Amino acid sequence: MDHVFVTGAAGFIGSTLVDRLLREGKQVVGWDNFSTGQRRFLKDALQHPGFKLIEGDNLDLPALTRAMAGCDTVFHLAANADVRFGLEHPEKDLQQNTFATFHVLEAMRANGIKRIAFSSTGSVYGEAEQIPTPEDAPFPVQTSLYAASKVAGEGMISSYCEGFSFEGYIFRFVSILGERYTHGHVFDFYRQLLDHPDRLKVLGDGSQRKSYLYVQDCLSAMLHVMQQGTAQKTRHGVQVYNLGADEYVQVNDSIGFICSALSLTPQLEYTGGQRGWVGDNPFIFLDAKKARSTGWKPTLTIQQGIHRTLEWLQQNQWVYEARD
Repeated sequence: MDHVFVTGAAGFIGSTLVDRLLREGKQVVGWDNFSTGQRRFLKDALQHPGFKLIEGDNLDLPALTRAMAGCDTVFHLAANADVRFGLEHPEKDLQQNTFATFHVLEAMRANGIKRIAFSSTGSVYGEAEQIPTPEDAPFPVQTSLYAASKVAGEGMISSYCEGFSFEGYIFRFVSILGERYTHGHVFDFYRQLLDHPDRLKVLGDGSQRKSYLYVQDCLSAMLHVMQQGTAQKTRHGVQVYNLGADEYVQVNDSIGFICSALSLTPQLEYTGGQRGWVGDNPFIFLDAKKARSTGWKPTLTIQQGIHRTLEWLQQNQWVYEARD
C-alpha cells in the first residue's frame, strides 16, 4: 500500500485518514465533491508533497477512472450518511452510496487496482436480536435506506472479490466520534445548547443505547488488519469487521457527559418513543472480538471520545455555519 486513493477525502473520517497516511509516508490522492466535505480539513495535507487533491463526483465514472490511475489501494469512505432524513430523498442513498460504490469498483477494475477498504455501518444489522451483534449475525429486515444502500455496496464488493480477485475489507462502524466531527448527536446537542443553553430537545425518550468509537481508534483498526492482509487468507478474498467500543451508553448518558463538561443543566424536552426517527435503532452494540483478535483495541472510552469531540467543536464553531 504505497499509492492510496481516498474517496470522501475532505470529510470527517476521510481527511483524518489522509493526514495519517501521509504521516506514514504514503502517496495519497484525495477525491471529494465537497457536498459535505470541508476544504479546511485538508489544510495540512495540501502543503504535503505526497498529496494530490482532485475535486470530482463518484457518479462521474470517466473522471473517477482517470483520477484513480497509478494507485494501488482504495479507501472508499464517501457516502450520503443522512440516515434520519433518508425518506425525504429516497434516491440519494441509491445514487451516492450504491451506484457510487459500483463506479468505484469499475474504476478500480479499469486501472488494475485490486485492494479496497469500505466504510459500511452497523446499521446493516437493523434491529438485531443478538446483542452484542457479531459479523455473522442473521441479516434482519432493513430499517433505513442508508443501511440498505450499504448492504448493496457490501454485496458488490464481495462479488468483485470473487469474480475479479479483488482483496476487500468491509468495516461496519458504529457512530464515529472525534476531531472534525460534523454530524451526529454531539454536534446536534452542542448546536442547540449554543442557541439556548437552558433547554435541550431530545429525539425519542433518551433511553436509546448506542456504542461509539473514537476516529483514530477506527483508523487504527482499519490500517492494522489491512497491513496483516487478512482478506488474502480467505477463500473469497473478503473480510468483514465490526468496529466499535466494548461498551455502550444511553443517549441520556451522553447528554450528561456533554452538559457536565459545559457546566449546564438544561431542561430536557423529549419527543417520546424508543426511536428518534424512522430507522433509528434503539440498541446498537457490535461485537468487535474479530477485530480485537488481530491485536487491535480502542484507546479511548466512549465518554473520553465524547469529550474530545465536544472540545473540538468548542474550538471550531465555524463548522456550524459551514454545514448550514
